[in-house]
Amino acid sequence: MSYRRKIRQGIVSVVIALSLNAGFVNAAPFVIAEQGSFTVGGSYKQHEGTFSQEKFLSEDGQRAYGDFAYVEYQKPEKAKKLPLIFQHGGAQSKRTWESTPDGREGFNTMFLRAGYSVYLIDQPRTGEANLSTEAVTSDTPWASNPMYGDKTLYILSRVGHYDENGNPVPNSQFPAGEKNYQAFQQSWTIGSGPLDNDLNAAVLTKLFQQQKDGAILVTHSMGGTIGWRTAIKTNKVKAIIAYEPGGTPFIFPENEMPKITEAKFKALSATAIGVPLEDFLQLTKIPIVLYYGDYIKIGSENVGEDKWGTEYAMAEQFVATINRHGGDATLIHLPDIGIKGNSHFLMQEKNNRQIMELTLKWLHEKGLDK
Repeated sequence: MSYRRKIRQGIVSVVIALSLNAGFVNAAPFVIAEQGSFTVGGSYKQHEGTFSQEKFLSEDGQRAYGDFAYVEYQKPEKAKKLPLIFQHGGAQSKRTWESTPDGREGFNTMFLRAGYSVYLIDQPRTGEANLSTEAVTSDTPWASNPMYGDKTLYILSRVGHYDENGNPVPNSQFPAGEKNYQAFQQSWTIGSGPLDNDLNAAVLTKLFQQQKDGAILVTHSMGGTIGWRTAIKTNKVKAIIAYEPGGTPFIFPENEMPKITEAKFKALSATAIGVPLEDFLQLTKIPIVLYYGDYIKIGSENVGEDKWGTEYAMAEQFVATINRHGGDATLIHLPDIGIKGNSHFLMQEKNNRQIMELTLKWLHEKGLDK
């Protein structure tokens, strides 16, 4: 841990009155007992030579620091025993959880209101952890073409489609309008170095190991593979809530690899990697739930719907494999339980409170709300 900022003033330090912000719903104030931020993990590379003031702009003798995570946390008064640690998805940051495109409360404060301490992470080389010991490469997500991806990302995320004039048409749960479309598009980030999910998992593991009683991991999208790897590395992960995991490999026992369902654009197909059975069995020791939204269909003319159809097919095999080995994994397709119209960013849509309350119900059923 290289940096920490903390605010604590006895029992009550900060009162959040979101009702004073016109962008939020008229929510009652609530009490934050402690909040702060810090970094976890990280390394540096040393440049050859000797530093001197005569050439203080030179690299000689200087270090390049990076590859750490930035963590922002809040603890409510009378917090529950296990905090929630939120891991964002690819080309995203902790903003995923902070608020919705139309300015309503995000999962951050929603779960705080429910009594959970919340840790939001910017993974290494992303967001406020945007330093890397490795240079950007051509395979760094979106680095080669960062300026022209709005329609690609909109479709891939199943937020909606475009009419004959190229205007965005959102799905039924995403907030409509140009202002909200722009807010969504301004949430993307470009990594400052190559994507390295083993590094991301190693750093996230360090954060979990700092939690005395462990914590509950909440992931989104590409954060799913980071979550599976983290739970293998440490027993401090007490449960995993995964919102639409995919985009990077699911994990299977190396002798039980799944069937790959190919997307029309083959590069978008769901993927899997094998690990020793002993490692995989770590995932059978904790409750896991996966949530997927609407507009998921293999063979759809919509590229995003087809892509996520392959991810859902992989998730079915992943859950079945965990349970076959005695685990406790649940796969929930929201339309199957009557919740329709959600995109890949279900935590930011008009019914995000309904999604959050569904998760609270699962936490209660698993005895994770004490």
